[in-house]
Amino acid sequence: MNAAEQAIGLELATKIAAVVTLFKAQFADAKADLKPWANDPDTKEHIDPDSIDIGFHFPGWSRSIQSRSILVQIRFYSNALEESRRAIGLEAAGFTHLGEQWRLSTIKDWQFVGSTEPTHEVQEKLKLFCRQIFELFNGSETGSIT
Repeated sequence: MNAAEQAIGLELATKIAAVVTLFKAQFADAKADLKPWANDPDTKEHIDPDSIDIGFHFPGWSRSIQSRSILVQIRFYSNALEESRRAIGLEAAGFTHLGEQWRLSTIKDWQFVGSTEPTHEVQEKLKLFCRQIFELFNGSETGSIT
């Protein structure tokens, strides 16, 4: 779900702002898009209400990143009984005008897959960003991070 729609309450809005800051610490020229999904019925049908989705756009295609935009989806498990929300996974996907070029999922082995991949340095920056997101939302409970 678009981050702008999830930013209800001061605590969550602050964490969303922190996500943007953490990403920009790794990729200073990125511009955040808190509404990466279109507001149409077809798109809304496929939106995960237990995720925070943020797009990051670069001034042009980046050779090291192998994309022009990165979509970040932070997935949560919500426990209504405990009134808690815990980050359980993160996916990042790089896009060009040709569509998705690569994807990173923190589920299982944190590997990049796709027709192209970012450089090793960029991969490490993205993995660091993912670890920071788990720490931001879960504290010291980071799960199986490699």
